[in-house]
Amino acid sequence: MKKVIINGTIVTASDTYKADVCIENGVITQIGTSLSTEGAEVIDAKGNYLFPGAIDPHTHLDMPFGGTVTKDDYETGTIAAAFGGTTTIIDFCLTSKGKPLQSSIDTWHAKSKDKAVIDYGFHLQIVEGSDEVLSELPKVVENEGITSFKVFMAYKNVFQADDETLFKTLLAGKELGALVMVHAENGDVIDYLVKKALAEGNTEPIYHALTRPPEAEGEATGRAATLTALAESQLYVVHVSCAEAARKIAEARSNGVDIWGETCPQYLVLDQTYLEKPDFEGAKYVWSPPLREKWNQEVLWNALKSGTLQTIGSDQCSFDFDGQKTLGKDDFSAIPNGGPIIEDRVSILFSEGVKKGRISLNQFVDLTSTRAAKLFGLYPKKGTIAVGADADIVIFDPNVERVISAETHHMAVDYNAFEGIQVIGEPVSVLSRGEFVILDKQFVGKAGAGQYLKRGKYGEEIVLEEVSSVVS
Repeated sequence: MKKVIINGTIVTASDTYKADVCIENGVITQIGTSLSTEGAEVIDAKGNYLFPGAIDPHTHLDMPFGGTVTKDDYETGTIAAAFGGTTTIIDFCLTSKGKPLQSSIDTWHAKSKDKAVIDYGFHLQIVEGSDEVLSELPKVVENEGITSFKVFMAYKNVFQADDETLFKTLLAGKELGALVMVHAENGDVIDYLVKKALAEGNTEPIYHALTRPPEAEGEATGRAATLTALAESQLYVVHVSCAEAARKIAEARSNGVDIWGETCPQYLVLDQTYLEKPDFEGAKYVWSPPLREKWNQEVLWNALKSGTLQTIGSDQCSFDFDGQKTLGKDDFSAIPNGGPIIEDRVSILFSEGVKKGRISLNQFVDLTSTRAAKLFGLYPKKGTIAVGADADIVIFDPNVERVISAETHHMAVDYNAFEGIQVIGEPVSVLSRGEFVILDKQFVGKAGAGQYLKRGKYGEEIVLEEVSSVVS
């Protein structure tokens, strides 16, 4: 059915203006004033912003890790994402040494089939740089539309790849038009520090942070940037948590390296002291990189404002406190790494960023949607409000106040990392390809309605199909 959204204020990465939006067959067909509403469902967005659906470029749903599996799968995770204003996620497909890449991709397709309520794509982990693996990559790009490859520089003996693998992946990314992503921490040094801490009887959650110092993140970030420059390739550094890493990205960018940086809301509002909470509560805040000393927060905010960092991911990787996080009760290194972030990512950035004057409204849209769409081969089909684009639209009330709590969130976990934080601004209704997923803060979507996205190559824009448009 044709829909017309009236009386809203459209906000894109570059513009803010009042206009109506007409939606037909899942795409935006008209933007203008006094559009005809004949035969249409009329949605009054008076007093609200219209944002392009947010894109979360960093999620881990239904992912095995640390002897367990993340609590949120593709159904609960994408429902929570939709409540938070996210209409597209890109999840990480993990691979194993000695196994064809396609087998892992097939596994992730099976995990997501008939479950996702919003659109989704995959990043692909590269764990070894063998000829067999590298020879598969052209088909992965062409057939699956997976145009981003992830290399872990940490988690020794689990995910960590060597520098040769990273360098070969960068060369392949350059050739194939794929963006290479790194988890930048020095896994060898961290492995030594963890073993040393445990040998000395230090088992509490705070030692997760103390054995993963910011210097290890800064060093790995700088090393990855150097290899990227050598390969003349492109790099995306995930979950930047500290000044050391942000500085390395800024230096590399100033030297002409094609490098991009992502941070996450947890690093902008939480700090290392959360891992010191008594009664093992600190385990709720164990993820990697760890939370840092509080002064790093302002460094990251400034990096977002200046453009040193360009995107906000959630690094959604949720585990229950009771029964999952408690697996590491006597050994901090056995605590499953990750937190429930996907639902509150957008609200945290709006409330702490826009409302407090740290970033502009247009920067907020760029950080939560547009830049990720451009980097990961989805723009302008996703990431903006424009004629011909998918009608992924968030109707957002910029003035409502609420307190974040596990009692009211929609994730499947038994705690919320942002418990008790008051935020201003909340999605009211969310449309994915023209259909309501959230309507007046109620879920009205359907499991399986989300579509798998074959993405374009790095640096290329999607050519939109022409639609009849009238702007008055």
